[in-house]
Amino acid sequence: MTSRREVPRSRAVMWWLAGTSVLRHLERLGWNPVRHPDRASGRMGEMSEIDGMGTERATCVLARNPSAMTLQGTNTWIIGEPGAEEVVVVDPGPKDGKHLHRVVDTVASQGRRVGLVLLTHGHPDHSAGATKFAGLAGERVKVRAFDPEGKLSDYMGSLDRLRAFSAKVGAATILPGHGPKLDDPLAALDYYIDHRRERLAQVEAAVAAGARTAREVVERVYIDVDKSLWPAAEWSVQSQLDYLRSRA
Repeated sequence: MTSRREVPRSRAVMWWLAGTSVLRHLERLGWNPVRHPDRASGRMGEMSEIDGMGTERATCVLARNPSAMTLQGTNTWIIGEPGAEEVVVVDPGPKDGKHLHRVVDTVASQGRRVGLVLLTHGHPDHSAGATKFAGLAGERVKVRAFDPEGKLSDYMGSLDRLRAFSAKVGAATILPGHGPKLDDPLAALDYYIDHRRERLAQVEAAVAAGARTAREVVERVYIDVDKSLWPAAEWSVQSQLDYLRSRA
């Protein structure tokens, strides 16, 4: 059984790969063994639709690190008010020089400079390139990081708060860390919240039926999911088991 703090080896490997330039080179060669089974090659149009997307205040620079964990790749966001001289870069992405230089060049093409780097969390595909990027962006650029514990209760609470905030301000779009932007925030958040509750109910039912480990739960609940994604599902299930036990 995987312990609470132990990352399944295959997931750890994917995280490590996604934090480097390796996946970009594999995509260039046309062979990426950890690409999501439902996603086309990084050289296809799906990625070009995400790269450069955004709003009046935000521009996405897509890292070429597609995998089962990162979908088409990691979204690095350049955020700033119209006319502002400085921008905030959210999640510089993997330690991939080509990607980091693309972000720097995109900021420069807007006639701006980087004032701050923010990290939403510590996964390598979002944060591994932060120090190198800060050096490329300027001597005085600071990096600030949120430090979530990764508990399911925190995630669910953040969804509820984001849902309430989006309804209050009439949010027009959500800028995600992976995948295309979401232009119907309330519908997207309702889906995420309902999906998580549904999965929790399925995990609880699997445990009641005799499943004792995260792997046993995955074999029952994720039977319709490609097996290449089971290691990631196992980690998710372990978090759900921890959550259910904490509420027992």
